[in-house]
Amino acid sequence: MKYLIGCILLSMVVWGCGENSSSPEEQPLKWIEQVDFSQVKITDNFWSPRLKSHVTTTLPVCIDQIENQTGRIQNFENVAKGTGEHSGIFFDDSDVYKALEGIAYALINNPDPALEKKADEWIDKFAAAQEKDWYLNTYYSLTAPDKRWTNMDMHEMYCAGHMIEAAVAYYQATGKRKLLDVSIRMTEHMMDLFGPGKRHWVPGHEEIELALVKLYNVTGDERYLDFSYWLIEERGHGHGSKGDGGEWDPYYFQDEIPVREMSKVAGYAVRCMYLYCGMADVAGLKNDEGYIEALNRLWDNVVNRNMYITGGIGSSRHNEGFTQDYDLPNYDAYCETCASVGMVYWNSRMNQFTGDAQYINVLERSMYNGALAGVSLAGDRFFYVNPLASHGNHHRQEWYGCACCPSQVSRFLPSIGNYIYGTSKEAVWINLYIGNQTEIPVGKDKLILKQETNYPWDGRVDITVVNTPSSFDKEIRLRIPDWCRESTVAINGKKIGQPAIEKGYYVLPGTWKAGDKITLEMEMPVEVVSADIRVKENTGKRAVQRGPLVYCIEETDNANLFDSASISPETIFRVSFRPELLNGVNVIEATTGNQTINLIPYYSWDNREPGQMKVWLDYKEL
Repeated sequence: MKYLIGCILLSMVVWGCGENSSSPEEQPLKWIEQVDFSQVKITDNFWSPRLKSHVTTTLPVCIDQIENQTGRIQNFENVAKGTGEHSGIFFDDSDVYKALEGIAYALINNPDPALEKKADEWIDKFAAAQEKDWYLNTYYSLTAPDKRWTNMDMHEMYCAGHMIEAAVAYYQATGKRKLLDVSIRMTEHMMDLFGPGKRHWVPGHEEIELALVKLYNVTGDERYLDFSYWLIEERGHGHGSKGDGGEWDPYYFQDEIPVREMSKVAGYAVRCMYLYCGMADVAGLKNDEGYIEALNRLWDNVVNRNMYITGGIGSSRHNEGFTQDYDLPNYDAYCETCASVGMVYWNSRMNQFTGDAQYINVLERSMYNGALAGVSLAGDRFFYVNPLASHGNHHRQEWYGCACCPSQVSRFLPSIGNYIYGTSKEAVWINLYIGNQTEIPVGKDKLILKQETNYPWDGRVDITVVNTPSSFDKEIRLRIPDWCRESTVAINGKKIGQPAIEKGYYVLPGTWKAGDKITLEMEMPVEVVSADIRVKENTGKRAVQRGPLVYCIEETDNANLFDSASISPETIFRVSFRPELLNGVNVIEATTGNQTINLIPYYSWDNREPGQMKVWLDYKEL
C-alpha cells in the first residue's frame, strides 16, 4: 500500500464542545446508557490476545506482588491479628482493591474457580481487618490509630472508594456480598463523622465520589448518592487541611474554587479525572446542569490546551499533573497511565450526556495510545510514566513502590467492552469498532449484534443483526471517527447515498430483522499531524498517525538515522502488516529521498532491546 501525503495541519486542539440536543424537560441529562461489558464477548485479533494475557499473566503478576513480594496482603493479616508492622505506602490498600476489581471483571467473562477462591480468601482478610467501629484502613490501624481522619491527604476515603468499587464488581460477578457489606459498614462509619452538620472533609485524592454512586446504584440507598454530592460540594470553601501543619495547595487538590465555578484544569491529573467522573455521575442522577456546564468548560481546557496527541494528560513530574496551557514537553512528559484510563472514564460519561462522537474520539485516542502503552505486550511489565520521547533509559517495570498503574491496568483491560455500545430510547449507539458479539436486553427480549473487523489495522467493519425482538425499529448510530476523512455505509450490500449524520454519527433508521448486515468502510490513510503553534516543544516537528494509532520511531529500527530522521511534504508512506513483529502490527515506512525510516504504533514501543524513541519528528519544508 502506498500513500503520498502532504502535511495535514491537524492541531491537537480541534474539538469544540457538543450541545445536548434535548432539553432537561424532554429527557434526563444522562440519556445514553452503556451496554455493560458482561454482555459483550470480544472476539477480535487485536484485543482478544490482550484479554487472554490479562488472565494468564497480568493478574498472576499482580497477585504475586500483593501476596509475596510487597506485603500488601500481610497488612490486612496483621491488623486482624493485632500485631506486626505496616509495610509499604499509606495508600497501598487501594492496589489490593483494584486488583480484586480486575479479578472480578475477569470472572464475569472467564469463570475460574481457583481465581474466585483466591478472591474469597482476600475478602475474608479484609473483613477480619475491619475494626469494631467499622473503620478499615491498614495503615492507620497499624501505625497511628489515634490519628485517623486528621489529614485529608492521607487517602483514607480514596482507599475506601476503591474497596467499594471492588465490592460492587465482585457482587455483580458472583452474587457474593461479604465485601459489599464490609464496604457499606465503612461508608456508614464515614457518614457518622462527616456530612451536613458534622465535620467538614475534602478528600485529597478523589475516588470516593464516583464509588459512592456505584454503591447507590447497587443498593438504592440515596444517602450514599447524597454523601457523594456533599463531598463534591465541600471543595472550594477553605475546608481542606493536612492537619499537621503541612501546606494544603488548593490548586493541587482541586480545592481552589467551588466545582461548579471551575473552568481550568489544575493540579494532579488523576485526581482531576476522578473528580470529573464523580461530578458527571452525580449530575446524571440529580440533573445538575451547573455541574455539566463546569464539565464542558473543563473538557475544553483539558482537550484543547493540555492533552498530548496520545490522549495522555499531565505534563509535569513535579505535581504529576498540569502546569500552564500548551506546556507539553516530550522527553519530560509525565502522562501517567492512570490518567489516560481516567480520560476513558470521563469521556465515556460526557458522551452519555450529549450523544456527541467527539468524546468517544478522545476516549479512543487515550485508550489505544496513552492507556494501552501502560502494559507490555506480554502483560507482565508496566509504565507509570508515558513520555513521547526517550533517550533510551525509560522502561516498563515489574512493579512500583507506588503501584497504582499496574493495578489500574488490571481492572481497566477486562472492562473495555463497556465502551463499545450505548443505548437510548431512540437508538443503539456503536462507539468503538472491536470484533465482538453482544446481547442487549430489550424488554423481555434481546438484540444480538455481531461485529467483525480487523480494526485498528483496517477500516472495514461488518455488523450483523443476529437476533432482534419481534419488532425492533430503533436507529442504529455508527460513530465516524475524527481521523476518518472519507467513509461509506451500506445495508445488506446496498450503499446509502447520503446517510444522515448527527454529531459525528451515521444515523440509520429502520425496522431491523435477523440477518440484516451493515457495512461501514472507512478510509485509513497515513496522516501527518502538526501541533498547535503554541506548543513550543513541537515547533518544526510533525507526528504520524494512522486510524486511531499514533506512531513513533525506535532506535532499534532506525539505528543509523535516528537523530537525523525527518519527514517532508514529499515523504512517501507505505503500510505493511508484519505478523512476526510486536505480536503483529502495521509498520509504516516513510521514505524521503534516499532516507527510509520505520515507524511502529506508540503503544508497542519498549518491547524489544533498549533504545531511543520519539513521536514528534523533524519536518523539513520544501
